[in-house]
Amino acid sequence: MIQVPVMIKGSLRIHDPNSGQVFVDKNNAIHYENISLSMAQTLADRNTGYIYQMAFGNGGSSVDPTGVITYLPPNTVGQNATLYNQTYQKVVDDNSVENSDPVNNKMTVLHTPGKFYSDILVTCLLDYGEPAGQQAFDNSTNFSGEYVFDELGLKTWNGSATDLRLITHVIFHPVQKSLNRQIQIDYTLRIQTLTNLSSSA
Repeated sequence: MIQVPVMIKGSLRIHDPNSGQVFVDKNNAIHYENISLSMAQTLADRNTGYIYQMAFGNGGSSVDPTGVITYLPPNTVGQNATLYNQTYQKVVDDNSVENSDPVNNKMTVLHTPGKFYSDILVTCLLDYGEPAGQQAFDNSTNFSGEYVFDELGLKTWNGSATDLRLITHVIFHPVQKSLNRQIQIDYTLRIQTLTNLSSSA
């Protein structure tokens, strides 16, 4: 039996594409059971398992009256794991007819010949007018507001838009989406065989 150890790691960058301000830049947690199933489904050409949606929520942290933030652990156990409180989502599969803006919400596979890793870059843009019902300015003092995001995850297609599997989850300090600014998310998943770890440099 041939064994090829595989490492998967992810990183998240949330920023304003106009001002260049970076709100979040950190690694994420991987749901290993779900991502292993998704990879097997994709390799077996089952028309499932591929990344379909980026989900946003506001249940990953709490802020006390003194401003101290307490973070919950990422949800990475159980096939039905999901965000703590999902409040918004966007289709990032640029091959899907449900993707209303495949130019800005898309996936790109990045690979350098000779290297033992490949990256999936998932790009998602929250434009000025979305989500509907957001506040006009990014000055909210309500850290539990519907569009004050503090958790984010990638979900894969498992047969329908209501049957998705969470493969990554990241918790971060609250970031408000408001009418006065765009927010872009660059989410990188690196898939690497462990035959040559030095190649990741």
